[in-house]
Amino acid sequence: MDNPILYPEDKIPLPRLIPMGLQHVVAMFGATVLAPILMGFNPQVALFFSGVGTLIFILVTRFKVPSYLGSSFAFIGPVLAVTGGDPANIPNALCGIAGAAVLYGIAAGITIRKGSRWIDVMMPPVVTGSVVTLIGLNLAVSSLSNAVNTDFALTTRQDFLNILIAALTFASSAVVAVYLKGFIRLIPILTGVVLGCLASLLAGAVTAASLETIRAAAWIGLPPFQTPAFSLHALLVIAPVFVVLLAENKGHITAISGCMNRDLTPLLGRAYLGDAIASFVSSLGGGTPQTTYAENMGVMAITRVFSTSNFIVASLIAILFGLCPKFGAVIQAIPNPVLGGVTLMLYGLIAMMGVKIWMDAKVDFCCQKNLVVAGSSLIIATGLGIKGLTVGSLNIAGIALGTVLAVLLNLLLSLGTKPSDAGGSVPPGTLPKC
Repeated sequence: MDNPILYPEDKIPLPRLIPMGLQHVVAMFGATVLAPILMGFNPQVALFFSGVGTLIFILVTRFKVPSYLGSSFAFIGPVLAVTGGDPANIPNALCGIAGAAVLYGIAAGITIRKGSRWIDVMMPPVVTGSVVTLIGLNLAVSSLSNAVNTDFALTTRQDFLNILIAALTFASSAVVAVYLKGFIRLIPILTGVVLGCLASLLAGAVTAASLETIRAAAWIGLPPFQTPAFSLHALLVIAPVFVVLLAENKGHITAISGCMNRDLTPLLGRAYLGDAIASFVSSLGGGTPQTTYAENMGVMAITRVFSTSNFIVASLIAILFGLCPKFGAVIQAIPNPVLGGVTLMLYGLIAMMGVKIWMDAKVDFCCQKNLVVAGSSLIIATGLGIKGLTVGSLNIAGIALGTVLAVLLNLLLSLGTKPSDAGGSVPPGTLPKC
């Protein structure tokens, strides 16, 4: 690949930054809006706080960790267990989210003071690689259902049209990323979305309802903010989910480090703190819990642009969308086949970044313990998908359950072994023992 890596500190001219930042907004938009809808939160509020949270994250990490923060899917089940689907109970859920953010902040403080060794023991490369991979695989059904339909059956003219639009979107993104040169190569996702939307318009695949929603949406409008209400039940149900954010964030930090050949592990504590503060601030205004987004990590991997300037612009655009319903309506009107085409590439990249974590750490898959930890967590998370596992009135997302399983299995199966034998980090040029 001949395009150079742009590191977090590298500056990019503003005329290029705007489309590159918009590309990151497009990448995160679907999931960031879907999660609050599933939880019963207002998507405009969630979008606004995703921008605010990303700015907080970039500031706390001193402009050294490139990441975008969006709505976490890991909290959907616990939040619904608290609210029961009733919007009137959302303030109680916000209390639980704030509690998770406080625990997350405590973990961040320990990591900043004591280093990341305790996290490495709990989440070695076999775990972090599994977490990143299962995120990509877990989202696969979402990508394909957007590209085709929820039945995965081509039976009507519209079904064939949808898959053609998805294929065109995917192909144009792939061609731009692999074959073209210059600035255009840095915006393959945005290019694919634009071409896919044009094809959708020409084919009549953009619904009249979407166009009417854009026309009717206001140019300026404050999000409907809410404040938390104390609830011990919500704290007990929601707060423990911060463990999933620890694993996701560490996995993302490891993956980004490998992609840009720079070790960001010393900044893990600050990354935790930035995410924790962002989630806490979001909970105070009625927003969703925040997490570093793998979708944007996929954009960085394919463009090799890791400049934090990208994310400052992306966060400002997201805040603008949060304050301007019309812009949000435009993004929300992107046809499902277009989203299916670009996410096919993004989610695939996420899955392969997890594999890269295993390869870089030389995780030994001749070791039965590593096979059990990675294999079982991947199968359970992928099998459950976004639908998750429902126990009574509580739904547990596939990503959350797979992550917790990977962490617990690694700890349990590492009892009686040395840290170097537990699938952890190993010196360069050596293989981990089993």
